[in-house]
Amino acid sequence: MNLIKFLESFTDDKLYTSGTSRRDSFSQFGTIGKGLALASVPFGLSALANKSFAADIQPTPATAAGALQLALTLEYLESAFYANGVDSGIIPAEDQAAINLIANHEADHVSFLSSAMTAAGVALPPVPTFDWSGGLGLTPFEDYEQFLAVAQGFEDTGVRAYKGQAGFLMGTPYLTPALQIHSVEARHASLIRRLRGQKGWITGSDRGGLPAEFQIIYDGEQSTTLGAGQFDAAAQSEAYDEVISTQTAVDIANVFIA
Repeated sequence: MNLIKFLESFTDDKLYTSGTSRRDSFSQFGTIGKGLALASVPFGLSALANKSFAADIQPTPATAAGALQLALTLEYLESAFYANGVDSGIIPAEDQAAINLIANHEADHVSFLSSAMTAAGVALPPVPTFDWSGGLGLTPFEDYEQFLAVAQGFEDTGVRAYKGQAGFLMGTPYLTPALQIHSVEARHASLIRRLRGQKGWITGSDRGGLPAEFQIIYDGEQSTTLGAGQFDAAAQSEAYDEVISTQTAVDIANVFIA
């Protein structure tokens, strides 16, 4: 299953409804585009109907529905990963409480987003089949250090991805809960990084010992645009997190989707 192939269908103006089949729903992932009438969708999503996103449709969702579907897909990934980790028995006793709590948080995020989207008539993407090796021969459920490394990559991705989608939720009641989830993902990221012996924040575009294939998660974090000149470059990059685009989030998720 390749999310990028589904994202290529963004130019189709198709309405998501709760009656859409699961297969059709995922093939339409993010396809709500310009001219789409959302008047029948509750919870204020109709506020997005009058804005044209034509310039952004390829390859980003550029809609509230698309942002929610991408968020849920990333939450599927994280929730399944932590659940597998807990079940694997590799978590040492001293870290079990923390990892179990994160697993519960991620499962709750999936439940909340699924319920909210269903209530709004936004089709739920099906849970993908995951390839936890990432095509790199990884065995995160056999090696705790690998588990933490992959967890760090997922959490740092989630933090940047939620920021990248926030603008598409402006004017809807989903912005506040999305930001609430975002801040918790940031806490997860900091904790996982500290369990790995890393600082709780990102310096420049340093991937913190992760494989080179994970560099995409950290590219752009070296920006010193905000508050330029206040500190040295390393400290300046730490003071402000950067967003990632929908395409980048999808590229990262694709590594672990079979």
